[in-house]
Amino acid sequence: MIYALAPRSNSPLSLGYYKVSLALVFVAVTGLASPSLVAEQSAVTAQELIKRLDLEGHVEGGFYRRTYEATGQSRVPSETGERFSMTSIYYLLTAEGPVGHFHQNRSDIVHYFHLGDPIEYVLIHPNGELETVIMGPDPREGHQLQLTVPGGVWKASRLTTGEQGYGLISEAVSPGFDYRDMTLGVTSQLLATYPQHRSYIEPLSRESAPER
Repeated sequence: MIYALAPRSNSPLSLGYYKVSLALVFVAVTGLASPSLVAEQSAVTAQELIKRLDLEGHVEGGFYRRTYEATGQSRVPSETGERFSMTSIYYLLTAEGPVGHFHQNRSDIVHYFHLGDPIEYVLIHPNGELETVIMGPDPREGHQLQLTVPGGVWKASRLTTGEQGYGLISEAVSPGFDYRDMTLGVTSQLLATYPQHRSYIEPLSRESAPER
């Protein structure tokens, strides 16, 4: 039989000891880690992620680091030079930088959700159709854990309001990403082509394209 000692006082130290005791009892009885204990131990901030994953600012907004290039495979020819067959990055949006502004890539991109608050993706297809997708941790809420965006689609993303203050994903790009294959959206140009999507374009695009 296993007992958990009740706290002798309301002091933080006594209550903390009691919480750990209950967590150990939970593990001993079930063989599973206490969800609350795991949550407390695994909590991480956006700044810690930026530091530990060695991320830097991205021209479209947010933070990133390239993690993979298919160096062991044949390069893929394109109009502006050869490309890796695939590349991959971490990509992070934070409460301080919550928007990945509209941009368009030639390559297909597969997105994988990892950690944090849900991220809303806004896609404008070549025929003008607008699609919104929520990537996040809970499929019961309709969140997508994986999202494929074909080449030629305008894409923007924004962090939803949540407790974590960040959303972390990975992207796999094929053929591999190259800045020459990326077009940054300009508000006036997007509105001229897709005036029906003004409510999305204005908050998710820039008035001029930043330098790369």
